[in-house]
Amino acid sequence: MTRMPLASLTTARVGGPASRYLEAETEDELIIAIRAADEAREPLLIIGGGSNLLISDEGFDGAVIRIATRGLQITRTGGGQAVLRAEAGQPWDELVAYTLAEGCSGLEALSGIPGLAGATPVQNVGAYGADVSQSIRLVRAWDRTERTVVEFSNAALEFGYRDSLLKRSTVNGSPRYVVLSVEFVLTEGHTSAPVRYAELARALGVGIGESADAVDVRREVLRLRAGKGMVLDASDPDTYSTGSFFTNPIVDAETADRLPEDAPRYPVEEPGRVKLSAAWLISHAGFRKGFGLAPEDGTGGRASLSTKHTLAVTNRGTASAGDLLAVARAVADGVEKSFGIRLHPEPVLVNCSL
Repeated sequence: MTRMPLASLTTARVGGPASRYLEAETEDELIIAIRAADEAREPLLIIGGGSNLLISDEGFDGAVIRIATRGLQITRTGGGQAVLRAEAGQPWDELVAYTLAEGCSGLEALSGIPGLAGATPVQNVGAYGADVSQSIRLVRAWDRTERTVVEFSNAALEFGYRDSLLKRSTVNGSPRYVVLSVEFVLTEGHTSAPVRYAELARALGVGIGESADAVDVRREVLRLRAGKGMVLDASDPDTYSTGSFFTNPIVDAETADRLPEDAPRYPVEEPGRVKLSAAWLISHAGFRKGFGLAPEDGTGGRASLSTKHTLAVTNRGTASAGDLLAVARAVADGVEKSFGIRLHPEPVLVNCSL
């Protein structure tokens, strides 16, 4: 156990020190470490890949446990389906590549997303028209309140847009339920799930709702993500971020109707509600790619919106958490002033806020 600078554990490369830090490489080690912290009434922060955390410059006054469990296993269940079991600490993109190498499809549109398998059901991670709620069969977790292992079916996880029961029961990065493993239902074969995202469909030369070769889908997703600075690259500061900082807002139809006709609108399951494009709102509120690079913005140019797109708040190399928040706050305030719509952060903010 050592005192650890948390900036080294997050993709945004910000965050002060932890009072106490340890890694858990097995499920038993993870549960024992959590129980010890809880029995000592010690504040607890769980870290996986650190891709969806923005931790304050003051750090975390408590125990920080990094999940480092690994393991993948595919079981053929018949009828053209297979079940993949992944330990919570398994790197996500390695998992996606493994499924394709094993001749299974279903997760290919989620290629290139940083982080670990155990975080995906918490956030209902998604991209390019797909999200993990479409594939998750079961989640095993440690319930810190009841002090026992519990299992959640897909329906019990109460998935929503970038949301789940697991996320809603997490406070300041401290979850009630710590994911231990996740099971995904896959399709045997090399044909992808239906392509639901227009940009990806164009890149593949197929229509929306049609399928393609799953390996081709992965290749194009990785190419598109890299072009937006959304694949981790140590040489590219545009990738020093939490990914998309803001979720696409879901508003009532009346609010959506007040926007210009060219503002994108997407249907959602909830009657009378519409999903908008955060990227459109940001750019039409006057924020360009790279906003924040000028020294006079208050961050000294240390933080900015990505120079490739407007959804990521990036660390140009020496930024603090405060610098990133200053850029995000300016954008959220500007969108609210222009359109009366408040953007909400997608990453978990630890000991800080907008």
